[in-house]
Amino acid sequence: MVSSIRRARGLLIFLAWSAVLVTACSRPAQKEEGAAGGTASESPLPTGPRLFVTDEVGGVLTVIDVNSARSIATIPVGKRPRGLVLSPDKTTLYVTLSGTAIGGPGVDEDKLPPADKKADGIGVVSVSNLRLLRVIHGGSDPENVAVSRDGTRIFATNEDTGQASALDPADGRVLGTVKVGGEPEGVNLRPDGGVVYVTSEEDNKVSVIDAKTLKLVATIDVGPRPRSTAFLPNSSRAYVPAENGSSISVIDAKKHRLLQTIKLPGEMVKPMGTVVSPDGTRLFVTTGRGKHLVIIDTKTNQQIAEVEVGQRPWGIAVAPDGQTVFTANGPSHDVSFVDVASRSVKARVKAGERPWGIVYVP
Repeated sequence: MVSSIRRARGLLIFLAWSAVLVTACSRPAQKEEGAAGGTASESPLPTGPRLFVTDEVGGVLTVIDVNSARSIATIPVGKRPRGLVLSPDKTTLYVTLSGTAIGGPGVDEDKLPPADKKADGIGVVSVSNLRLLRVIHGGSDPENVAVSRDGTRIFATNEDTGQASALDPADGRVLGTVKVGGEPEGVNLRPDGGVVYVTSEEDNKVSVIDAKTLKLVATIDVGPRPRSTAFLPNSSRAYVPAENGSSISVIDAKKHRLLQTIKLPGEMVKPMGTVVSPDGTRLFVTTGRGKHLVIIDTKTNQQIAEVEVGQRPWGIAVAPDGQTVFTANGPSHDVSFVDVASRSVKARVKAGERPWGIVYVP
């Protein structure tokens, strides 16, 4: 009798657990976004074009869906992410990371904490999985980054050592370093892949480096505090903004010589980020404390428009069709979507504590 009762109880327990398992297995699977810093969600992320925006204070990348103009994820990457670039195959992002404390206007740098050199490196981020895959530790205090056309070399500016470094993204080896100038910031490859332009804020010059031999081939004097470089698609010309000169240096990118200086009108115009439209007809420039995006006709080298976008816009990107420009506005904590045709801001999206750099990913 007792054994029969025990068998009956065992059967009831078995049936109860079976019901629990069937119910659990029939629930829809949840999509985890934990690796990207978000929360679990049953809805998949949008698959259209995206913006990836560095947050210098928050230590993350903010991912923005372009079609809906909304933030969809964040990716923790490390200390002080600033510059970033997309690999030629569009699968990987390289993001500069730095353990040097943030300085800038109004900051007494003598009172800053010592640099955490272990935090310096280049973060390697998967575009599809929204994950930090690894960190390449090569070069001190990297600020900006560029990548060769075949994807086998990345180039970074090392702000505190006055150098530019070339690294192998496959194994992280430092392939070479080049002494450039004080406080190098911008680094960009000429579209044909032949040379690298590095801007040095302290020395007011551009260093031209052979992308293969890593030899310094020329230096070009430009305006005070150059910040970035943008090239025409045919590699014939380069544009270098001088933040403290309210001007743009126009350079013959084959002969590496200054052709012209474009003076930008207005007060507090501090040109910083630059990008050329895919068809080469327009140069777009962020003006920092000037709060505006400036549009320049590359045929005449004349300013043709300006659009107020936010507080201290720096990073800049342009859509493949050239119809929309995106600016990262640090103190505004957001990204502005600028419609080029109407010359107006059509959306603003929150992007962390201090957005700095920005990349468009189709």
